[in-house]
Amino acid sequence: MKNRLVTVFGGSGFVGRNIVRRLAAAGARVRVAVRDTEKAYFLKTCGDLGQVSLVPASITSDNEVARAVEDADTVVNCVGVLYERGSRTFDAIHVQGAERIAKAAAQAGVKQLVHLSALGASADATSSYARSKAAGEAAILAAFPDAVMLRPSVIFGTEDGFFNMFADLARIFRVLPYYSRVVPHAEGGGGTKFQPVYVGNVADAAVKVLHEDGHTGKTYELVGPTVYDMREILEMVCQYTDRSTWICGLPFWLARIQAIFLQYLPTPLLTPDQVKLLQVDNVADGSKPGLSDLGISAVTAETIVPTYLRRFRPHQQQKKLRLNAH
Repeated sequence: MKNRLVTVFGGSGFVGRNIVRRLAAAGARVRVAVRDTEKAYFLKTCGDLGQVSLVPASITSDNEVARAVEDADTVVNCVGVLYERGSRTFDAIHVQGAERIAKAAAQAGVKQLVHLSALGASADATSSYARSKAAGEAAILAAFPDAVMLRPSVIFGTEDGFFNMFADLARIFRVLPYYSRVVPHAEGGGGTKFQPVYVGNVADAAVKVLHEDGHTGKTYELVGPTVYDMREILEMVCQYTDRSTWICGLPFWLARIQAIFLQYLPTPLLTPDQVKLLQVDNVADGSKPGLSDLGISAVTAETIVPTYLRRFRPHQQQKKLRLNAH
């Protein structure tokens, strides 16, 4: 890994920045390809002087992608969107953009390509997001057959958009809803199941498959050690933020109605496509290798999540905790 040049697309994002830090720590030269280099300046401190460089690049541009992968030994693609806005559609980013990177990497003689996909990617999925992730994988493998696919479940960590979002909602509202096909009080009525994975584990996996031989062409499902339903996740949020918020189960038909309006928020809380995604459990089926096959021990949510949800606790509770510490 030492002195190898690695281009990381989307390196300033939540997962990308963790990958950049680990690559720099391993001695690699890291080229971060992002749309806005000014917002990515903080990555310069991840390595020694000149070890981390920034290049402006949009994955929708053939020329910019080609320049970003020029002379690179390996490439990592972390670019993805959770909802569509304007020209940033699932097809443009997850399929065409991913294919563009793969083709440019192959033409440039790049030795390895790692692509961050998503658990649940399937050509048969009802969700456009999940179908686009599967189509992106297929397009990459057609252009770069040895590419490695990483399919993480919901990713948690200090800057995540999952636990932090629910903690923020619990701070503002007295009710936190979730959606279930089953009557909430009946067995199995806790809603969609997830297997959250720690962002550090995902970053370790990306570096591991780049550093070691024997991973080419494989797909890894990256999940945590515990499966939670949505109600359990919200209960965890309320516990770690010391909130007495009411957790309420609702039917999916109501979610579809709410999503019609919520999708137009600047950062949508829910979209019609996400409702389709929520109707399928996001857990590993065991058919593909995972973190343990890479020699990585999965970190539990209970170990990490409390450390960054503390900031959402009520002010008086924070004061009480400080006084009790003395």
